[in-house]
Amino acid sequence: MSRILITGKTGQVGYELERSLQGLGEIVAVDRSQMDLADLDQVRDVIRRVKPTLIVNPAAYTAVDKAESEPALALRINGEAPGVMAEEAKRLGAAMIHYSTDYVFDGTKDGAYVESDPTCPVNVYGSSKLAGEQVIQAAGIPHLILRTSWVYSTHGKNFLLTMRRLAQEREELGIVSDQFGAPTWSRTIADTTAHIVAQSLAAADPQQWWKERSGLYHLTAQGRTTWFGFTEEIMAHASVQKKPRLKPILAQDYPVPARRPTNSVLSSQRLINTFCGLPQWKDALALCQG
Repeated sequence: MSRILITGKTGQVGYELERSLQGLGEIVAVDRSQMDLADLDQVRDVIRRVKPTLIVNPAAYTAVDKAESEPALALRINGEAPGVMAEEAKRLGAAMIHYSTDYVFDGTKDGAYVESDPTCPVNVYGSSKLAGEQVIQAAGIPHLILRTSWVYSTHGKNFLLTMRRLAQEREELGIVSDQFGAPTWSRTIADTTAHIVAQSLAAADPQQWWKERSGLYHLTAQGRTTWFGFTEEIMAHASVQKKPRLKPILAQDYPVPARRPTNSVLSSQRLINTFCGLPQWKDALALCQG
């Protein structure tokens, strides 16, 4: 019987994972009060107590702008804590699934990024997430690192909910129209993870399965848009009496502490070829809002 430890169970992805992974093993889901990734000793202690066969780690420091003024904390949570998890996984003979970000790239590529493209983060958050990828890869454990982008859901803090709220408060919204990416529903991430875990459990030789498939994959909804296009689609489904006017603006006209990549589009073809298909971003958003 597998035992799956899920971190960050109240986060956008963790919340969905606790549901999607049901039936695939004994689920032990913890939140920040039970396992604070800023407390490395606590991270180690929880893993040693739970003794999981699989660690699934969606928990992260995700305040992109705040990270610019808290680099040490962002690095501890996003870089050092995953390293501790990987160390403990190695000690237990466990596997690990970890989530990373489009922000490991600088956004200057013309087309969609593939897993082998060189990384070059332009902000502290991206650097801290890249550090997490690297320590897991260096640990030599069975692992999947799943990079995703522009995550939204119907709970927590995210772009979808912010736009819904602002739609009720303002007559006009200025939305960035020169940054490109793929909005990805947290349930898409969780359900895809569940498909992958189910495949590993069904394998005739799970150890060989992990050996052949361990590595880095991009996991995003298919297609691409801008924050402006994303907002247009949100408003098309929003149940508000009077929808605000949407005004396209340039990223330079909306200054924030952390630089964002201009192009955040990730190619998920490697994951699709290896594991399963992924939905178009508009279809997933319609399901989420329906």
